[in-house]
Amino acid sequence: MSNDPLVTDKEECTPLCEHVRLAVEEYFANLNGHSSGELYNLVMQEAEKPLIQTTLSHCGFNQSQTAIILGISRSTLRKKMALYNLD
Repeated sequence: MSNDPLVTDKEECTPLCEHVRLAVEEYFANLNGHSSGELYNLVMQEAEKPLIQTTLSHCGFNQSQTAIILGISRSTLRKKMALYNLD
């Protein structure tokens, strides 16, 4: 059983870091000889929008609660929502 406080199911869940590791490995495997650049920015952009969308949905689109869960200010959340057309 996991000691991770985010694991709420009785079954063991795959940690988020494992999903990220596998996705980055797949990304490298699919480069087919092309160079990669700005991987950090790519991963952050790919992860941020679904993170915000899913958290908003989980919170019933309550922006204050979403910001608290994400650990960002409500104004930062609203800027990111506008950036990703989530308003």
